[in-house]
Amino acid sequence: MVRRFDALKLVGEWSKKYANLPDRYIRRAMRQIYWESPRGKPNYLPVTVERKQFRFSIYRPWTNEFHRDNAPGRKSKFIHVEPIKDWSFFRGDRVEILMGKDKGKQGIVKEIYQERNWVIVDGLNTKLQRVMKDKNFPGLCMLVEQPLLVTTQVQLVDPSDMRGTSIEWRYLEDGQRVRISTRTGRLIPIPVSSEETKDYKLPRMYVEQPKDTKKEDILKITFTPKLKTFEMDIMDEIGIKEDRVPKKYYWY
Repeated sequence: MVRRFDALKLVGEWSKKYANLPDRYIRRAMRQIYWESPRGKPNYLPVTVERKQFRFSIYRPWTNEFHRDNAPGRKSKFIHVEPIKDWSFFRGDRVEILMGKDKGKQGIVKEIYQERNWVIVDGLNTKLQRVMKDKNFPGLCMLVEQPLLVTTQVQLVDPSDMRGTSIEWRYLEDGQRVRISTRTGRLIPIPVSSEETKDYKLPRMYVEQPKDTKKEDILKITFTPKLKTFEMDIMDEIGIKEDRVPKKYYWY
C-alpha cells in the first residue's frame, strides 16, 4: 500500500508534469504548522508540529479547496491506494466505463489524479451539485464529473475496433516503449494532448527566446588580471609615476 510520503511524492511529480510547478512550491503550499505544548509541560513552552496527514481528492495542493478539506483540526481517515507500477492512462485517451449509470459509454480523459488512481472522463459519470446557494437565491444545479478508478471502473479503447481492451507495455525495434492491445495486438498511441501544460501548449512548440547577453559579448575579454593593487592600476591609467622611495622593512 502507498503510504503518506509516497502519496506526497506522487503529488509533486504528477502536478509538476502538467503544471510546471516546482516541488518546493508544492511543499510550501501544503505545509501546515501548529503550535502545541507538550504534555506535562507549562503552556509557555511551545513546540512546532507540522502536519503530515492530508486528504487528497480532486483538488490540487495549491487550491483553496484543498486547504478547506485540510483545515486545522480536521482529520481524515487513512485511504489505502493500490500502487500502479506502469501507469497506462494519459490525458486525451479514449476510455470505456465499466460500471455505473454510464456503463458501456466512451469518453475522453480530461484530468488525471495518479496519487489516487483516478481519472475524470469528460461529460460522463456526473453528479448534480448545487452551487451559489444563499438566503435569497435557491442556487444552480450543475453536472460535475466524478473521478473513476482506473483499476476497475475504466478501460482503454482500442482505436482499431473502438472497443475496450486491456493493454501491456512493449518495446519496438528502435527501443520505444508503447502500449499494445492484448486482444488485437494493435498499438495504442499516446495522445499528443498528454504533453500539454499550463505554461505552453506543447514542448515542441516552445520557441527559444533570444538571451539578453550575446555569445560574442561573453567571449570578449574585458579584463586582464595583473599583479597590481587597485591604486597602482589607477596610477597607470592616469599616467602617474611613483617617485617616492619606500622605507625599508624586513620579514622575520
